[in-house]
Amino acid sequence: MSFQDLVAQLQSKMENVDAEKMKGVNAVFQFDLSGDAGGVMHVKVVDGSAVLEASAHESPNIVISMSAEDFASLLEGKLNPTSAFMAGKLKVKGDMSLAMKLQGLLG
Repeated sequence: MSFQDLVAQLQSKMENVDAEKMKGVNAVFQFDLSGDAGGVMHVKVVDGSAVLEASAHESPNIVISMSAEDFASLLEGKLNPTSAFMAGKLKVKGDMSLAMKLQGLLG
């Protein structure tokens, strides 16, 4: 698994999201991933559409930090975001209400 694999996996997940779930969401979600396949990517969501970029954003609304390995498990549905947060595997900086919306988008 590489960082590019994770970007592709997230891209495919975002393409399959129900656009209704993203209506009214206008935010930038940044993912800071650590480890061998680590890197930084962000998803800009604007009223029903999402654009993923494999780079940092200058002013994200929320930054989610976790290991690339845990992020892969999260995307595969093997790791529950709430459990990961409670166990300290997932750290959030910024608007916590957006973290809950993200769970709905990726779930």
